[in-house]
Amino acid sequence: MRYIITLLMTATPAFAEVPSVVTDIPPVQALVAQVMGDLGPPELLLAKGADEHDFQLRPSQAGAVADAGLVVWIGPELTPWLAGALETGPEGAASLALLEAEGTLRREYGEQGEKGHDHGPVDPHAWLAPDNAEVWLGLIAGELSRLDPEHAAIYRANAAAAGKQVAALDDEIAGLLAPVKGRALLTYHDAFGYFADHYGLDFVGSVALGDASSPGAARLVELRDEIEAGGVTCLFPEVQHDPALLEQLAEGTGVRIGGALDPVGSSLEPGPGAYAALLRGLAETIAECAGG
Repeated sequence: MRYIITLLMTATPAFAEVPSVVTDIPPVQALVAQVMGDLGPPELLLAKGADEHDFQLRPSQAGAVADAGLVVWIGPELTPWLAGALETGPEGAASLALLEAEGTLRREYGEQGEKGHDHGPVDPHAWLAPDNAEVWLGLIAGELSRLDPEHAAIYRANAAAAGKQVAALDDEIAGLLAPVKGRALLTYHDAFGYFADHYGLDFVGSVALGDASSPGAARLVELRDEIEAGGVTCLFPEVQHDPALLEQLAEGTGVRIGGALDPVGSSLEPGPGAYAALLRGLAETIAECAGG
């Protein structure tokens, strides 16, 4: 009997364990969740409403990073607090920095924008270009397949299906924004370059030149002059910033103030639908103000 049990045990195939995956921000978590599907939810580090540039990991989160089978993140240009946790993790741990990954479309800030940001000349908000999302889905599936070949076919099929959804979303948003091309838009900070480039929007500038700077008096006078000259259609606050400054700039000018934009999706419920909700929310908010 013992011999029969032994044979049965050795004849049973050993199924690979699905890697535990940790992600930095909601749009990355959403893309990974779509690739993983029913195999398991990736963990999201950035807390709801938190600042992606300046976030402190809880001890449990640092432990999750150290124990992760795979960390998928934008890179140190956006979330430097994760770079330190990865450096102290086990040697050879798998990570995928999407901003530097092959095939990723990257844009650089202008001279003023570069001076205002403390994460270098490359704009890290690359998830706002749907083309990058499609590339990243394939890269995520490839890395998960390498770590977990048992489920490679599932990862790749999920990535292909998600890619088609991103393409359909892209077409939907392009139609929504087509009527507002050429309208001059002003945001709180320079986070929307990829989105503007992809959809042909005219973001004429930002109140703050970057994440590391607050607008000075000369900058505010310059913006006020531009607004009074009729060079701006809409002003857009952001979810993590006080709109009072934009309201002050707009006072008495007749320029419209749109809804608060959320470039990183920090106000959204995380999950596989968060990427579409993020981009669609930006498009609807912009179209509502600029098309009015």
